[in-house]
Amino acid sequence: MAFENLSDKLSAAFKRLRSKGKLTESDIKEAMREIRLALLEADVNYKVAKDFTAKVTERAIGATVMESLTPAQMVVKIVNEELSELMGGDKSKINVASKPPTVIMLCGLQGSGKTTHAAKIAKMLKKQGHRPMLVACDIYRPAAIKQLQVLAEQVGVPVYEMGTDNPVKISEQSILHAKDHGNDIVIIDTAGRLHIDNELMDELKNIKSAVNPNEILLVVDAMTGQDAVNVAKSFNDLLDITGVILTKLDGDTRGGAALSVRAVTGKPIKFCGVGEKLGDIEVFYPDRMASRILGMGDVLTLIENAESKLDMKKAEEMAKKLNENKFTLNDLLSYIDQMKNMGSLKSLLSKLPGIDKQLRNIDIDEKQFDRVKAVILSMTPLEREKPTLINMSRKRRIASGSGTKVEDVNAVLKRFQVMQKMMKNLTGKGAKKRMPRMLLPGLGGKKGGFPF
Repeated sequence: MAFENLSDKLSAAFKRLRSKGKLTESDIKEAMREIRLALLEADVNYKVAKDFTAKVTERAIGATVMESLTPAQMVVKIVNEELSELMGGDKSKINVASKPPTVIMLCGLQGSGKTTHAAKIAKMLKKQGHRPMLVACDIYRPAAIKQLQVLAEQVGVPVYEMGTDNPVKISEQSILHAKDHGNDIVIIDTAGRLHIDNELMDELKNIKSAVNPNEILLVVDAMTGQDAVNVAKSFNDLLDITGVILTKLDGDTRGGAALSVRAVTGKPIKFCGVGEKLGDIEVFYPDRMASRILGMGDVLTLIENAESKLDMKKAEEMAKKLNENKFTLNDLLSYIDQMKNMGSLKSLLSKLPGIDKQLRNIDIDEKQFDRVKAVILSMTPLEREKPTLINMSRKRRIASGSGTKVEDVNAVLKRFQVMQKMMKNLTGKGAKKRMPRMLLPGLGGKKGGFPF
C-alpha cells in the first residue's frame, strides 16, 4: 500500500518521542531528522521535505509543546496538521460552469490511466445525478477510441467520437453535441505520449483554446514517484492545469508524489485512483490522507464508501438475521459480494484506525472469496440453509461440483461456524478491540489469509 514504509518510519520516530517524559529541543530536532530522511526515502521532493520539517520544528520548539503534559502527542498533532496543509489543506471541488456543460479536459503521458479515469469520473458524476459525456480525442493510440467506448458502455454514459478527425475539431463539436443532447458534463480524453514533446503540448494548447475547459486535470501515475512531480510541473508550466488525478495509490508506491505535487505546482490533487475497478476512485481529502499516513485510519472515507457501495437494505436484513442467530450460507454469499464491492481488503485495512503493522501486512489471497462462493453455490438451497445436513457423500458431491477438495468444503463449513460465533460476540465485552477482526474475520489464520 502507498505510504506503508513512510508510515512505519514516522511511527518509529514518534515512538521514541513518546518514550521520553519531557522533550528537549535536541529530541525534537533528532526526530525531525528522522522524519526528513523518511520523506526523502518516500520519494518526496528534497526542497519540500526540507521546508516541511523546518515548519514542524519551528512550531514544535515552542512553549506550548515543551510544557505540554503529552509533548509527543502535540508533535504528532503538528505533523498531522502540516501534512494536511502540504497536500492542500481542504478538499478541492470541481469547477462547475455557470452555464452547462462543464468541460473537463484530461491530459497526461501515455500509460498514466487517462482513458480509464475518464470513465471513472463519469461513473462517479453520474451517481451524483449528472449526465456526463465522454469525448474521444486520442486518435493516435491503437484502439484508444474502442477502449473508451467499452468503458463508457460499462458505466452507462455516451461517447462522442469522429474517428481520426482533428482532435481540436472533435472537442469543439462535442460541446455543441452536449448542448443539443442535454449532457451537463463533457469529459475530454486527450492523447498522450511516452514523453513530453512540442507536438503533444501544441495539440493540448489548441484544444484548451478551442473549448476553454473549466478543469484541466493532469493524470499522473503515483508509481513513477518523483518523475510524477516533474511531469506535473512541466504540464502546469505549459498548460496551467487546475488539478491532478493521482493514480495507483493502492499499489506498492512510496507515495512521494502525493506529498510533493501541491507544493511544487501549487495545484491541488482532486482525485485519486485506488484500484482497477471503475468504482475505485476517491475524492482526495488532504486531512484524511494525512491521518492515514500517520496510522490514524480514515474512517470517514470508509463510511462514505460503505454508503455508496453497500446495499443498505441487504445489510439491515443481515444485521437482523445476526441478531436472531439466523445467519446462513446464503447470507455469507451476500456478505462476500458486499465486501468485494468495498474494494480490496488491504485497502479497507488501511482505513481502519489502530491497525498494527502485522495485521496491515498480512498476505490476503482474495481469490479465496471465489473458491468459497464456488463451494457454497455447489450446495443445494436446503444445504445452504441447514449446513448440518452436509454429510461425507454430500461433501464429495459439493467438492466435485466446485472443482475443490473435500478438505476445502470442510474448511468453509468450519470457518462459517467460527464466523457465526464471532458475529454473536460483536456486541459483547471487548467488541471494540475485536472490531477490525470482526469486519474481516479470521485474518490471524494460516498465512494471515481470509477465514475461508
